Amino acid sequence: MSDKRINIAMAASECAPFVKVGGLADVVGTLPKYLRGANCNVKIFIPKYRSIDGAKYNLQTLPYRLQVNVGAQTHFFRLKQHLTAEGVAVYFIENMFYFNRPGVYGDNGIDYPDNRDRYIFFSRAVLESLKALMFRPDIIHCHDWQTGLIPAYLKTTHRNDGFFWKTSSVYTIHNIAYQGSFAEDTVEAAGFSRIDFTADKIEYYNNVNFMKSAITLADAVSTVSPTYSLEIKDFNGRGMEWSLNHRGDKIYGILNGIDYDYWNPQNDKYIAANYSKDNLSGKKLCKEELQKICGFNLRKDAFLFGTVSRLDGQKGIDVILDAVYALRNENMQFVILGSGDPVLKEKLEKTAKLYPKTLAFFSDFNEELAHKIYAGTDSYLMPSKFEPCGLSQMIALSYGSIPIVNRVGGLADTIKYFNHFTGEGNGFVFNLTYGETFVETIYKAEKIFNDKTLWNVLMQNAFNSDFSWGQSLSQYMQMYQDIIDKKNFEVLFIRS
Repeated sequence: MSDKRINIAMAASECAPFVKVGGLADVVGTLPKYLRGANCNVKIFIPKYRSIDGAKYNLQTLPYRLQVNVGAQTHFFRLKQHLTAEGVAVYFIENMFYFNRPGVYGDNGIDYPDNRDRYIFFSRAVLESLKALMFRPDIIHCHDWQTGLIPAYLKTTHRNDGFFWKTSSVYTIHNIAYQGSFAEDTVEAAGFSRIDFTADKIEYYNNVNFMKSAITLADAVSTVSPTYSLEIKDFNGRGMEWSLNHRGDKIYGILNGIDYDYWNPQNDKYIAANYSKDNLSGKKLCKEELQKICGFNLRKDAFLFGTVSRLDGQKGIDVILDAVYALRNENMQFVILGSGDPVLKEKLEKTAKLYPKTLAFFSDFNEELAHKIYAGTDSYLMPSKFEPCGLSQMIALSYGSIPIVNRVGGLADTIKYFNHFTGEGNGFVFNLTYGETFVETIYKAEKIFNDKTLWNVLMQNAFNSDFSWGQSLSQYMQMYQDIIDKKNFEVLFIRS
């Protein structure tokens, strides 16, 4: 691998801690600091949403007034900058028309009707911002559908732009269910030529599909776990199977990592008492505090489950609700924190009112409560119908909260069924596809929970699980180097 420093522009619609809707934000907020330590010069580009507090993050306005077109309309924008403690520059694209709104993607579970135009604008603004900053990236790393047009621009409208002569693109699929598919007039709105509206470029069943455009035209495509990279090519590609299988190269499946400096019960400032794998006394206090917050009976022997999740059909919230009903008379307690689908929210609220000593539901985004749930629960529930990677199960392990998961995607890559004979494994796994039931798995987990010797072995296995960014970082670096080498070969070929 070359020792030359790699210039990387990271483009995404979310980045923690500034704005977070899902796991995408955690990845974009964490990966760059590790890349910087691996001889990369990384700059992050995200929209400046209304919810991002400029004063809190000391955002500095840069002396540029830039513009791009969306269709026939010209939109101006400014750049604001923040330098993280690790030295990573984050640039915020500020446009009041598109981003000065209460929500990120929509309000009350309903998408903004002009999301197409918002992220056309953002994608074009990223490219203009790079020019203004005179930052020539070796790689523009794009995340999810909101940035899917950037790889397409590099291969079409910007193909002969000398500024991006040696720039390649990486496109990471965090969730293939959200693709950004819009009507044919998107060709003009996004500034493409009609000659690009073909199946090998941006056309998809007479629409322009942002994700498909990136899958087809990016120099490399990755997903966030090895198993998910196989699933989406086989049976869970949501219509993208053909495009993924006809790229002619591999789809990189690189497991996300978590930041153990932040998700650490030994120094977590939000929880009732700190603890470690060698001294678990603090976890008992965390459980008691969580039971009080939830209005539960303060029973040490109650099996306490937690979930912190977006309220979405994908996440298996309905499966959890069915389990709550089936187990309502058992010595079990459930707490759920999440926001999203208003129908699921209503069902959760009704169930919590019916069984207040069994289920507690909190519908706001509450970072402090999320930490308390990881620390205070005995077990963490993730019966996802599909799960590209999942970070929550990794976080739960670091707090000694034992995951119970469906065997899909990143959950299959990270959670291994606990074998009480050998003492191996870090959680409990079932398979909805094969008819294995969630409730039966909970009962199996309860038997281990009631055997404190076995449960302690299982907790130690959880604490010893390591999903830090080290291994993932080396795979990202190899992917970057692969496409840089490919680009260098292409440049030499053209010049010769």
